[in-house]
Amino acid sequence: MARTITVGLDGSPESRAAAEWAAREAALRQMPVRLLHVWQPVPEPMAQAPLLGAETHQHWTERIPREAAEGLRLRHPGVEVTTEQRAGAPAEVLLEAARDAELLVLGSRALSGLTGFLIGSVGQSVVARAEVPVILVRAGEQAADEHVKDPAGIPSAATGFRRVVLGLDTDSPDETVITFAFEEARRREATLTVVQGWNLPPYYVYSLAAGVDPREDIIREQVEALTEALLPWREKYPDVEVTEASRLGSPAGHLVDAAHEASPVVVGRRIRRSPFGVHIGAVAHAVMHHATAPVAVVAHD
Repeated sequence: MARTITVGLDGSPESRAAAEWAAREAALRQMPVRLLHVWQPVPEPMAQAPLLGAETHQHWTERIPREAAEGLRLRHPGVEVTTEQRAGAPAEVLLEAARDAELLVLGSRALSGLTGFLIGSVGQSVVARAEVPVILVRAGEQAADEHVKDPAGIPSAATGFRRVVLGLDTDSPDETVITFAFEEARRREATLTVVQGWNLPPYYVYSLAAGVDPREDIIREQVEALTEALLPWREKYPDVEVTEASRLGSPAGHLVDAAHEASPVVVGRRIRRSPFGVHIGAVAHAVMHHATAPVAVVAHD
């Protein structure tokens, strides 16, 4: 089966924003988009109700992907769009569909009155278990949000792309995650900003007690470690402009800050095949819930 960008579609504003993002990404990758609508069969007692019966339910479940596909084809005429409907538990169906997808794109919505986002149990379960990159797109995300403003300061989709941001742990840099970020920057002809957050080691306190402040040495070591980790990738992608940001403090906090002028933000998630619970990782979890840009969670061994 040909690789596709698959979108989990339920008719909500966040899933429609996810479909639009997927179509724009598909144009960059020259790949088709598959709109996957998952529905759960109507329980027998509800099927007997005149307004909530099986025929009415089927009508709406068929209408949602059909109308979404028609709109995408009009707005993105160069992108092939297909639809698919499956019955079952949403998380399980999405995970099964992701096995033959290049990317899986899901929507998330803002928490009313708060500065975070609601991923939902289905989205979190999929992110924690999918082995393909999962992209989370906020409700209301527009094409212009991925681009720098025009010279007059007005949002525009005709300008260059905003930077791609990558969160990198230099203690365990993963090739899959780094490659994904460099490829996204290459396609967009955008700058790649690599963010490394770190904390002072335990021996720092003891050094201070001994009258020695090793902070400057530690900063230099961290900067050098980031530069060294990226050197092979700079050589592999000479056309990608790379900026490095090695900063003391929370990695998640620095990534969330960088997301204000970015699209997308790329974070890694280690694959854990434990049958007990879901595992996303503290940094990826925080970025998923608080970054304002689309977030790409890339699974790796």
